[in-house]
Amino acid sequence: MNEFYKSYTVAQATQKLESYCAYQERCHEEVLQKLKSLNMIPQAIDAIIAHLLEHNFLNEERYARAFARGKFRIKKWGRRRIVQELKLRGISRYNIEAALKEINDEEYIATFNELAGHLWEISRETQLLKKKKKILDALLRKGYESNLIFDKVQELSK
Repeated sequence: MNEFYKSYTVAQATQKLESYCAYQERCHEEVLQKLKSLNMIPQAIDAIIAHLLEHNFLNEERYARAFARGKFRIKKWGRRRIVQELKLRGISRYNIEAALKEINDEEYIATFNELAGHLWEISRETQLLKKKKKILDALLRKGYESNLIFDKVQELSK
């Protein structure tokens, strides 16, 4: 019998999802997709999600906070990108606000300045306008606020 047709009991699936959630923080959407990939019926999915919530394996606020911290510190994402990605994952406005509190304002500005300076230094573009546009686009993709970016690019180009 191949993996595609394998079926799990509710107890097996619950244990599998407990491990899945214990390994790293998960949002409801990821857990739902995982359960669907295990071919679980809707009633079993509801029961397993209720169990995971009740036993604190699944906590959306904790997930959002960990996501924001990680994406900011490791990938150096800006607040706009973090909010956008959390919305994509179906995270509530309340949890998104809580997640943004994980990012210290001074650390945010310091990281932004460091990243902008680094991008400016490594850019091989010789034409000033093209260089400014490339840096601007890169920082926008990272999710930083446009007013911060415009001010910094002006400062760097002097």
